[in-house]
Amino acid sequence: MAYQHIIIEIDDYLGLITIDRPKKLNALNKETISELHDAFKTLDDDKDVRVIIITGSGEKAFVAGADIAEFANFDMAHGRELSRKGQTDLFDLVAHLSTPVIAAINGFALGGGLELAMASHIRVASSNAKMGLPEVSLGLIPGYGGTQRLPQLVGKGKALEMITTGGMIDADEALAYRLVNHVVSQEELLSFCEDLAKKIARNSPMAISAAIKAVNANYKESVNGFDVEIEAFGNCFGTDDFEEGTSAFLEKRRPKF
Repeated sequence: MAYQHIIIEIDDYLGLITIDRPKKLNALNKETISELHDAFKTLDDDKDVRVIIITGSGEKAFVAGADIAEFANFDMAHGRELSRKGQTDLFDLVAHLSTPVIAAINGFALGGGLELAMASHIRVASSNAKMGLPEVSLGLIPGYGGTQRLPQLVGKGKALEMITTGGMIDADEALAYRLVNHVVSQEELLSFCEDLAKKIARNSPMAISAAIKAVNANYKESVNGFDVEIEAFGNCFGTDDFEEGTSAFLEKRRPKF
């Protein structure tokens, strides 16, 4: 499939998605969200791809928000549908993807951009990155999961401060509040993420997928995450990856998953 707004590159076990709307600072519109949905599904279905990195083109922005002109005239029903469809098609999809997703935040990550980064499993920011949820300045609130994922990452108080002020924080503050895992220079960003992907790719894809599912279960209402972990742990014992991993350990060699 040919894409207009994103670029996909596959190199061995790594899938790299670049949002490529530099003149719009990589803002998310309906077409871009649709293309990202397709790209994540395609890479997740590719058994050779062990890790996905998502980033933005250029050095200014990861994603500088949503394309406001697209919904400026929406009514309440259209607004609800915009949020529901976006969450289902992209943001929840990424959060629950069986393939781990690393967000390489290479600049501004605002509104939907920060929400996309938060939906990813691991976040690495360049030192020039700025992050925020400025929706209240438009008479809106975050609609792509920001009111839920930001408190999970930084705590309720800091999340409400960021959401109600609409202000931005820099990469170092994001690191201090555990919004991102690492901060590196712009020049090192992709290579750092690739090294992280290499470490992940050495391990069992089946076990990684199960771990993502178990961790996510902790954030679902009426779901006992411990029960999910017990079930997933037990299921591991019936897999080829378990047999290979334990055999490799006992034989003092590197496993081949």
